[in-house]
Formats: sequence, C-alpha cells, structure tokens
Amino acid sequence: MMKFINLLFIAIIIGGCGQPPATEGEQAVEETMSFENKGHEAVYKLTQKVGSYQKLRDLKDVVYTYTYITADGKEDQSIEKYIFDGELSYADYIKRGRTLPNVEGRLVQGFDGQNFWSTVDGVLTEDSDVIKRAVFSRKTNFYWFTMFQKLLDPSVEYTYVKEEDINGQSYDVVKITFESDKPTDIYQLYINQETSLVDQFLFTVVDFNVVDTPFLMKLDYEEVDGLLIPTTRDYTQATWEGVNQNENWIKVRWSNIQFNNNLDKEIFLAGAN
Repeated sequence: MMKFINLLFIAIIIGGCGQPPATEGEQAVEETMSFENKGHEAVYKLTQKVGSYQKLRDLKDVVYTYTYITADGKEDQSIEKYIFDGELSYADYIKRGRTLPNVEGRLVQGFDGQNFWSTVDGVLTEDSDVIKRAVFSRKTNFYWFTMFQKLLDPSVEYTYVKEEDINGQSYDVVKITFESDKPTDIYQLYINQETSLVDQFLFTVVDFNVVDTPFLMKLDYEEVDGLLIPTTRDYTQATWEGVNQNENWIKVRWSNIQFNNNLDKEIFLAGAN
C-alpha cells in the first residue's frame, strides 16, 4: 500500500471534443507520412488533434496550478512553472498533505536544465530525501504535461494491440515503449476512433517497481491557446485488460493554465528563490 501511495505524485489529464476538419496542408503531410504500423498512425492523428510539440514550444512557457488529492483526502497543491526549451521546471508548494509533510517551511523545487535542487524557507537543502523528491517530481510533472505532444519522438516504439469496444465506443489500443539501455515505463493508450483522443491509458512506474500491475488513467480535456490539455486526471490500480481493481481513485487537476509568460530563466536556478 505504501508503494502505491508513494506513486501518487504523478500528474495527468484529458477529455474529448469535436474533430475539426483537416486543412489541405495537414492532409498533404499525412499522405506523405510513413507509418511503422496502425498504432503509429493512430498516435500521429492524436498528436495532430491535441497539438504538436512544436506548437507547444512556440508558446515558450507555462504557469499553472497543480492539485493532487489522494483517495483518503490528502492534498498537495503547487504553482508549476516550465520553460519548454531545455525542459526547465519549478514548483512552489502551497499545500503538502502527501509531499514531505514532515518537512516544515515553504518548499520549492527546481530543475535548471542540468541540476535538480530544493529549498526550504529559501535555504538550499542537502537532505537526500528532499532532493530525491525534487528529482522525481520535476521529471514526472514536466513529462505528464508534455506527454502527448512528445509521442512522435524518435525513441518511441509503437505496437498496435487490438481494436476494442468499451461502452459502445470503438478504440485503437496502442502499446508505447521506448528505446533505452535500461528498463522504461510502458503505456497502453486507448485512442478514441471518433475523436482521435486518448480517453484512458494504462501505465507502469518502473522507478517504483510497478510493472506487473499497471495504473489506469482516465482523462478529460480543456482547450487552452489552441492546445487540448488533459486537465482532469483520475487514476487507480488496474489490470492489463483495462479494468480498475478498486475505487481508490487519485484525483489530479491542472487549473489556471497560462502560456507565454516571458518567464525569466533566473527563477529556475538554485538559490534564486
């Protein structure tokens, strides 16, 4: 149970809306694309629907409120700030019901492009537990925010699993793995054939040895500056058949999303806050 609780620092989001007609340019690109398999093609259509990574980078940066509530009501809330070029990441915690609740004082985490750091009441800490949490949270939170836009990265491998009907809706089920010299996480996407959006997905967390039994994530989307952002994310333990094993849902919410804030890179440097 503790292993499950420790995992609940992952963020997530998605939903559904109508599919706009493709422009002539988009149709031309799709016609010239070379897809590895049906799964690769379904993921490509997903990235075109939610917005490409280049479109995300063009927005420069983002500031938003991240709220995380466990099944037993413990709540975290932080102000997250990212610069997409260099994947700089920062968080100022407002509530810490789950993240290091025994550490007293204002907790700030950061990644400056090379180094992870954390301060408590403005003082840089060398506490190994606090630093490990900063490494995990800064990597994880940034990845979850940009995940769908980055699914066309060269390291991504696609396996078309099957077509599946869930409550009368047809889905393309696509397994996502990554080229790597070490074990990496696995994602199994359920891509809605009508909307090209991921309504839900399964995922492992190798860092916490959660491999055999995945989590099930369910998503709802919100449109912000031309991007579809999965701002409502609920997840719990599940089977590889996509069936949740309990009703202990973790609730993650992204709110007050603002892009292109002209963030100063100085705030991501250790000791600047």
